[in-house]
Amino acid sequence: MHLNKKLIATGILSVGMLAGSAFTSQAKAKKQPNIVFILADDLGWQDTGFMGSKWFETPKLDKLAAESVVFTQAYMYPTCSPSRSALLTGRQSFRTGVYTVPVLEGKDPQKNIYSRWTVGKEHPVYAEPLNKAGYQLIHLGKWHIVGPNPELEKDYPFKKKLSQPANGDFSWVERHKKEYEQYYPTGRGFHENVGGTWWGDPARGYPKGYKSESGGYVAPFKNPFMKDKPNDEWLTDRLTDDAIDFMDRNKDKPFFVNLHFHSPHRPIIVRSQKWMDKYMKKDPDLATGQGTKKLETIAGYATMIESIDDNVQRIVDYLEKEGLRENTIVIFTSDNGFNNVSCSNDVRGQKGTVYEGGIRVPAIVSWPKHIKPGTCDMPISGMDYFPTFLELAGINDYHEVLDGNSLVPTLLKRKEMKRPLFWHIASSYKNPPCSIIRKGDWKLIQFILDGKVELYNLKEDLKESKDLSVERKDIADKLLAELVQWRKENKAPLPPVSVLEY
Repeated sequence: MHLNKKLIATGILSVGMLAGSAFTSQAKAKKQPNIVFILADDLGWQDTGFMGSKWFETPKLDKLAAESVVFTQAYMYPTCSPSRSALLTGRQSFRTGVYTVPVLEGKDPQKNIYSRWTVGKEHPVYAEPLNKAGYQLIHLGKWHIVGPNPELEKDYPFKKKLSQPANGDFSWVERHKKEYEQYYPTGRGFHENVGGTWWGDPARGYPKGYKSESGGYVAPFKNPFMKDKPNDEWLTDRLTDDAIDFMDRNKDKPFFVNLHFHSPHRPIIVRSQKWMDKYMKKDPDLATGQGTKKLETIAGYATMIESIDDNVQRIVDYLEKEGLRENTIVIFTSDNGFNNVSCSNDVRGQKGTVYEGGIRVPAIVSWPKHIKPGTCDMPISGMDYFPTFLELAGINDYHEVLDGNSLVPTLLKRKEMKRPLFWHIASSYKNPPCSIIRKGDWKLIQFILDGKVELYNLKEDLKESKDLSVERKDIADKLLAELVQWRKENKAPLPPVSVLEY
């Protein structure tokens, strides 16, 4: 692995650290910290300088990472729908019924449990308890936990996979602004929503979709949940403008900014011709493989990443200018691995796969004068953020089911969490349906149609090139027993033709 250690504070922390006295003094003062949670879309594990890329240029994120705890083994689901439902609810996919993006699933109902698109109100999102605790909350950008036709999601499990309207079709808008508003950010605890809807990419407002010149990234955005402004140019800039405006209007109260950029999800739209020219002339990064093929496409992708870099810095600059930085936690991560535009020679697979390239993502947490910078190699899950937010906000009376664990004890260095991570994906996309357990250095995948397993030692074989399920049958049997017991205890459903009992 080619992790850029120079861009991260010196020294490897087995866990991140918080200066306990500072945190305690804040707790005594009962001053809740502001939280800015920035989520990129399809940004790969090594698509930033601080995670080892020498081709993509992210100097501002690299600087922020040097002031942060960098989680080197952060995980999400392989695609955006299950990642976002798990993130927002803190719950596993088998609870919400969201396993992958519905329109991407396999066609055989006997081999798949088709995914919901709309996350039911029985699954609260983290905005709801934060709202009750006094936070002012805004969601900006991709939402994706409501479907285009919630009325078709009543009889579950579905006999066929869900579909979506054509690009440029706005016939659904009136219903969504009335009866289905309950599934939108403003129906789920957020005070404001900028652009959040069922769209998986911003190009859906254009009849030509990905083939449109704008791609939804260049104004006009044609998003019915985001009013046009005279100075609109680029979507990532506009979302950041509105985030800063919200913070400015609420700087005297605790605020939560849920800034979920669409970028660098396809379509690939060049942000700056100057940046494009720069990347077209760059030597490739032979270590990661970035810039070695499909140069024009990956160069365009790089300009989108550089735009994210600029806009994260705009958030930090605002916080510093207003004297808010020391009381604001900034988190930056991605919803899944890189799409087929980028690449990494260090990991196997990409977005949509259950291998490390599909589920491992960059993640940093920054809180000046509270969090001691460094790297943390402890595996974490996207479901850990919900309980982390609760603890940071001082909320101790939330009793709903959460499948993650707060990262605050880890950051406080009270203890290192030694726990397995689990995934359950009951529908197919780029891999057959499967369950996964990640424990210590080991990762076991069981494909739940035929029961076959794969076992990898990620410390020695991050590329998952050698299946050790036969050679280390002792390890495979122990992990499989734990995985099966987890499924049994949680009543995780299996596709109809699965040969497994649990």
